[in-house]
Amino acid sequence: MTTQTWIITGASRGFGRALAESALAKGDRVVAAVRRPESMTDLEAEYPDTFLVVKHDARDTGAAADLVRDALDRFGQLDVLVNNAGRVLVGAVEEVGDAQLRELMDLHLFGPAALVRAALPAMRERGTGTIVQMSSQGGRMSFPGVSAYSASKFALEGWSEALAGEVAPFGIRVMLVEPSRFRTDFNAGDVLEFAAASETYRDMLAPIRADMAGVDGRQEGDPARAAEIIVSIAHSDEVPLRLPLGREAVERISGVYQRGLAEVERWADTARSADFEGVEASVRPV
Repeated sequence: MTTQTWIITGASRGFGRALAESALAKGDRVVAAVRRPESMTDLEAEYPDTFLVVKHDARDTGAAADLVRDALDRFGQLDVLVNNAGRVLVGAVEEVGDAQLRELMDLHLFGPAALVRAALPAMRERGTGTIVQMSSQGGRMSFPGVSAYSASKFALEGWSEALAGEVAPFGIRVMLVEPSRFRTDFNAGDVLEFAAASETYRDMLAPIRADMAGVDGRQEGDPARAAEIIVSIAHSDEVPLRLPLGREAVERISGVYQRGLAEVERWADTARSADFEGVEASVRPV
């Protein structure tokens, strides 16, 4: 198996930590981009030659080039970039302010976009590379209370789908990972954020708030197993554009596709009637 060099953001806990451990165990080299480098001292001691920890805030677009440079200076190449850092904000549209929405966009879209732009030249030069975008089943569907989170993940998915087509000719693959509930700190009290509840939506969102807070430690997904799957795919010849992870993700995302197709078919005649009559269908390059 070819040794690969990874950059993983948010590697101090959850999926990021599991990915770092799995990649290192398989003999790969890992650059962990974290806000608290002291959280990684155990892996530094266990893998002194193949592990590098860098202090990095995933929202800081100006630091992306330095992070990539650190990886190249230490290991000479970059094979896999994982944009993993993230968190959720629960609140109705009217409860979430501009600053909170922009912060999630910085974390889930603008930060990853800057890091991808910084990484692409080195990947293009070698004619190989894999970009792993940690999205969510919430990047393909949404429901009351998670508008801000889903907006940021929907944006990441659309951006990444276009990216995949642009970089494929250079031998670079893009994979959007769409997990369901995994036993990470995603739902932990010090990570999960709730917007201030309003009287208008308090009762409507009470079950969702309770569900999001109450599932911590009981999620069905195994992050270590998920990490093994992602690392294995990164080393394989075939990489899917989208990878739902977990039984719930497969079932819920499949249901979204089926309902969406049924709705398109139901309104198809009405939709088609909006075109000029007698005009040939447009021909697009893709």
